[in-house]
Order: sequence, then C-alpha cells, then structure tokens
Amino acid sequence: MNMGQRYAELFFSGFPCTLRESSYFSQQTTDMKRPSFFVGVIFLAIAFIFFSCKQKKKTGSAPQKEVTQATISSLPIERLNLPEGFKIEVFAEGIDDARSMALGDKGTLFVGTRRANKLYALQDTNGDYRVDKTIVLDTAMKMPNGVAFQNGALYVAEVNRLLKYNNIESRLNSLPEPEVIYDDYPTEYHHGWKYIAFGPDDKLYVPVGAPCNICDSTVSDKRYATITRMNADGSNREIYAHGVRNTVGFTWHPESNELWFTDNGRDMMGDDVPPCELNRASKIGQHFGYPFCHGDSIKDPEFGDQRPCSEFEPPVQNLGAHVAPLAVKFYRGDMFPEKYKKYAFIAEHGSWNRSKKVGYRIALVALQGNEAISYTTFIDGWLDDETQEQFGRPVDMLFLEDGSMLISDDYGDAIYRVSYGNNKATNAQ
Repeated sequence: MNMGQRYAELFFSGFPCTLRESSYFSQQTTDMKRPSFFVGVIFLAIAFIFFSCKQKKKTGSAPQKEVTQATISSLPIERLNLPEGFKIEVFAEGIDDARSMALGDKGTLFVGTRRANKLYALQDTNGDYRVDKTIVLDTAMKMPNGVAFQNGALYVAEVNRLLKYNNIESRLNSLPEPEVIYDDYPTEYHHGWKYIAFGPDDKLYVPVGAPCNICDSTVSDKRYATITRMNADGSNREIYAHGVRNTVGFTWHPESNELWFTDNGRDMMGDDVPPCELNRASKIGQHFGYPFCHGDSIKDPEFGDQRPCSEFEPPVQNLGAHVAPLAVKFYRGDMFPEKYKKYAFIAEHGSWNRSKKVGYRIALVALQGNEAISYTTFIDGWLDDETQEQFGRPVDMLFLEDGSMLISDDYGDAIYRVSYGNNKATNAQ
C-alpha cells in the first residue's frame, strides 16, 4: 500500500457508513492508484468534514430553547381521508417524536416523547389554531412519553419514575427542578415507556408493560403487565388491572366513569393473530388475559395451557392484529355531530412487522351501552396501501375547548387539528 492509499483509508474510516458505502467510494482498487484520485478524494474529505461539523453546531438544541413554527407545512395532508364536513390542518410541526399530550390551564400544550427524550411546551399565542411558540423544556430525559396536568402542575413519566413540575405555566422559560413523586417502577426499557392520566377519582393511573413479547413476568414482579394507580403525591400505589401486555392509552367513559383502555397484542403468531384489544375495566382487580389468552378466545401457544380464556375479562372489541392501538378517547364536545358521542376514537399507530402494513389511522368503535356494534375508520391516508409507504403514525388525541381534536404524530413530527363545520371540507372522503 502506497502513502496515498493509506491517507485515503484513514479518511474513509472516519466517514459515516452511508457515505463509505456509496457508489462513489466503491470504485475498483485499480482506480485508487491514480494520483489525481487521491488529490480529489482528500479535498473532498476535508470539505465534507468542515461542512459536517459546521452543520452539527448549527442544529444543537438546549433546554428552554424557543423555536418559531413555519407557517406553511410540507406534510402531504391532502392525502388524508375524513368523513364529509371534517377538515384536518397542521397545528404544530417540527416536534420531534411527538407522543402524549396534556393541556395546561392557560392553554399550553405539553408534549412528551419516547425516542427523542425531549419535553415540549407549545403555545398558540394569537388564537389562530396554529402553534407559533415552541419551547424545548428538556432534552435529556429517559423516555418521557407520558404527560398529565392537574392543579397547575405538569406530571411527566419516565421509565422508572414520575416527576412533578409545580406552577409550570408561569415558569416555562426557567424550568424548575422537578419533584420526584415516585421512583420505584421497573427500569427495563422494553415496553417501559408510559402513558399517564388522572382519573375521575383524582388518582394518577400508570401502566407497567410486560418486559418482553410473551412471558409470565409477574412471577418475578407482580407489577408487570398491569395498570397501577396512586395518589397525586405518589402515595398509596396499588395495582388496578392485571393481564395487560402493553397499554399506551386509556380514558374514562363520560357516563359510567369506568376505565377503558387499548392493549397491544403479542407478536410472532402470524399476520392475522392475535388481535389487539379495546377493553373496559368495571372494577379494580380484573384480569385481561395476558400472557395466557389473547382476544376473547385465543389460547397462547406457550402459556395457554396454564389458565383457560374463560377466567379472564374479554375485550369490548377485538381490533386488527398488529395495528398497535395507542390512545382511546370519547368525544364530549359540541363541534362534531352528536352521533360521535357514541363512539370510541382509537389511534392505531400501525404495524411494524406484518408482511403488509395495517393501522396508521384513527379508528372508530361504535357503542351501544358497553357493547361494540361496529369497528370502522374515521381518518386514514397516512399509509399508502399500494406502495406501503407512510408519512405519519398517529399516537395521541386530545380535544380542545372548542370541540376540535388534536392528533400527535411521532413519525411526521407533527400535531394535527381536526375540526367540523364552518370550514371548507377539503379532505372529505
């Protein structure tokens, strides 16, 4: 190896693999013997490193950093299909990994993340239903997926602990040190991200996912595969529901105050089984089947012989296999037509390991009392069924005071607003 080849090798070893493996750097070894090749490569390498480093310095973020929102969106929302009379618009954009949402008393929208480890505060200061002020509150948290707001305080769920920020809306530009109200949840990251919410009993509900695809994790720790609840100060934690593999969304029925939640079904049993689930917990202590039974009657091939499906609470609705249902909400506003108060809205995040993708939509489960009578689509189009490419994955839903719906999207890094009436229904199906 001559000196020129050695220099080239040193430069290549420091490049990102995508650049090293590009066709430009995969020429024949004989071409590398040309002096002009090395001169060109060395200058190209120096230029690449210079501009790469420069770009990194420009894009770094810090806590309490304010970001101005763009007024024109690049997201192809015209592809989305909605019922007649509904309209969808971009409410906020550039919100990395936007997941759970909570609304403050003064109108601040708090947004948690799973992979980005960031915590956001979003404000619409001029009331045009478009965020114009984004504050990055923190950038070094551990999967702060769950957020909840009560009595002026923001609650944030990391993997193993719960944080409380008092008087948060008056301290957005100087985030205070949080109060740790609970720090004894498991530390496993597998299904360790948490959705949290306060119930009508003023208790904070916190799920603990199973640390696996399929296992009887309660043998080692009874908190796994459950929904727990506690007082707002972290005291008196108890298990509310058992046999819940991984719920990342729950709410309470506006009439009965009963807990309704989604659950993600296990993997590696095929494209079409087992179903994901919409469940109803009518009282404390019920068991919903995992890991022994899936849906209302599917015995698990590994654990199903231990306990029959008849011992467990069946789902209100079997959802599509692998659709990954997250948020579930009931409509309580006045903007949408009255019939939508008889539906459960479900954000189906979308499959990751199915041979043909499914989900990627907002689904509707029509209810008659506590019985499901239909399972249909409210919004779809984030996934192109033909190309199997997606531009978004819905996560959470939240209703504003005017009755419109917000939807977070951790793939498109955006939040959408869905409204009805007094709008040109440009996205009607």
